[in-house]
Amino acid sequence: MNGMIEAVTNFLNATIEQLPRIVEIYNQAIPGKMATADLKPITVESRIDWFEAHDPDHRPLWLIEEKGEVVGWISLSDFYGRPAYDQTVEISIYIDRSCQKLGLGQKALHFVESQLSRLKIETVLAFIFDINQASQRLFEKNGYGTWGHLPKIAHMEDRVIGLNILGKTYRS
Repeated sequence: MNGMIEAVTNFLNATIEQLPRIVEIYNQAIPGKMATADLKPITVESRIDWFEAHDPDHRPLWLIEEKGEVVGWISLSDFYGRPAYDQTVEISIYIDRSCQKLGLGQKALHFVESQLSRLKIETVLAFIFDINQASQRLFEKNGYGTWGHLPKIAHMEDRVIGLNILGKTYRS
């Protein structure tokens, strides 16, 4: 034993009181122009409808917590908003910049996989900019395949980048 104890990671349903922290973590990703198509910081008020579109039994929004601190979040959102796609979700994972590259993305994906049967979800899609190699590797390592590529669709002020659609089908 090396004397190190791995931190316990908890996944909790988000509440409206935690929306400011969710927005704070999201806004950290904007300047890097690798994880979101927002170009300017968003406000808590602008995310209330988005928050309310989530519910723990259908389209959850989970907090990632370590040592009592919220260090990230996971969102499962509707894909395309039509009834035939009800078993398909878009996943978003955002980790506080001070906690990136510590394996939290991997833990988050494992947690999500453990919840899919309960949520009656069969297909998970991840929309990842083609320049975001770290996120692509994470999903590919977990069995996601590239199901589509939309070239040069995101105008990120200093460059135009493409979007990859990664997906994985889960059947119980």
